[in-house]
Amino acid sequence: MKLRSDIGLTKGNRSFVVFFKTPVGILLLLLAGALLGVVTVKGGLVAGLMILITMIGIPVVYGMVAFPVFGICCLMAMAFGLFFIIRFGPNYPMGTVLDGMQFLLLLGFFIGQKKYPDWSVFKGPVATMLLIWIGYNLLEVINPWAESRLAWVYTVRTIAVLTLIYFVFANQIRSVQSIRIVMKMWLFLSFVAMLYAYKQEYIGIAANELADMQSDPLSVSLMFIDGHWRKYSIFSDPVEFSYNMVITALVCMALIAGPLGKGKKIALGIFCLLMLNAMLFSGTRGAYVLVPATLVLFAVLHFSKRIMVFSAIAAFLIIVMIFMPTSNPSLVRFQSAFRPSEDASYNVRKQNQKRIQPYILSHPMGGGLGATGMWGVRFAPHSFLANFPPDSGYMRVAAEMGWIGLFIFCCLMFVVLKSGIENFYRIRNPELRMYCLAMTLVIFALNVGNFPQEALVQYPNNILFYLAIAIIQITYKLDKEDRKGKII
Repeated sequence: MKLRSDIGLTKGNRSFVVFFKTPVGILLLLLAGALLGVVTVKGGLVAGLMILITMIGIPVVYGMVAFPVFGICCLMAMAFGLFFIIRFGPNYPMGTVLDGMQFLLLLGFFIGQKKYPDWSVFKGPVATMLLIWIGYNLLEVINPWAESRLAWVYTVRTIAVLTLIYFVFANQIRSVQSIRIVMKMWLFLSFVAMLYAYKQEYIGIAANELADMQSDPLSVSLMFIDGHWRKYSIFSDPVEFSYNMVITALVCMALIAGPLGKGKKIALGIFCLLMLNAMLFSGTRGAYVLVPATLVLFAVLHFSKRIMVFSAIAAFLIIVMIFMPTSNPSLVRFQSAFRPSEDASYNVRKQNQKRIQPYILSHPMGGGLGATGMWGVRFAPHSFLANFPPDSGYMRVAAEMGWIGLFIFCCLMFVVLKSGIENFYRIRNPELRMYCLAMTLVIFALNVGNFPQEALVQYPNNILFYLAIAIIQITYKLDKEDRKGKII
């Protein structure tokens, strides 16, 4: 079977690069530089920037289509930086840029299928459940209880279309080297986000960020807790930031348990502790529970004397943190996460969930995609769900897609976690096993976190969620190839 490289240069691409090392190629580059200077002088800085953006944009567009792993890294970088660019960049709908990048990856996927047909990514229990989930989201357009079709249009692209990216990941990441590149990109981007959170905490929040938080009384009530501003780093909100810190810290824990050198394990351990500390800056109580909950799964899956000792120490430290007397506002909020009955906001959420249950039972398909949240307020402001705060990913699915949608969603999560656990025990290659464990922990943590908050609807964690599902499938596939004697 003829295979193509997923990260290397093809013969035609190498010729393209070599051309610019020739005298003619160098002359063309010099002429392009001179033209940029002349246009900037004559047309001003804006004209020069437009040409520069074009010069950079065209190669990036080509690279995203021709080199899948490069494209995936670009998508991850944009997903991480989206809201930071929105806050500090030009007044432009940057979400459309991210949509365009997803389209380029899909385009590259279908071009690759034409040249090297391989539809195996659409087979198997996980792929089947994802296709059913996509199909049900599309079927919601005919939901008889939906108050607005426009709300469906605006919402479906962030759910059904985003789910399709899983198939791009599963098809285009074809080697251990590709997984390493993607994982390093993940860790690097989270490291940048962590550094910016420390900057916000100890140096200060930027003036325009602070002005944005203070512009709305509701925002102040949510963001200013016990005399302390909640931090959100480069993300959209504290929840997204805290969940990203948690899942990346869990990735570090899984990598530490793998076949890495001592130096790398020490670096990952320091990185993990710094991220868990940065997570406290967010003041997101839902995130605090994820670490001990996921450590239980980690200890069960990776059962060994060393892991049990580590788990016992971690459990002891968490218990100490829960019950130790403190005046630190971050630690006080951490402790309150383990006493939900004493938390007023948690009790309000319980009441809201109880109030919505009769509606869910009487509307099998729910109130339609986008019925809650900002799209519900915009397109159907007088509807029942427009003013309902779901405060939970599962509750949003139940309210918008009914108990049928919730059942499908829960089946999808069950199949994905089952696949991760089974693949972890099947895989023999230590490195691939390590990556499978890391991604299974990520999926589990996001599912736990999806109950108190909405963990899967915002960038970049929604992208990382489908990337994690794909890597679980890829690692098992590569391990089977490895056992058959193929080079991975």
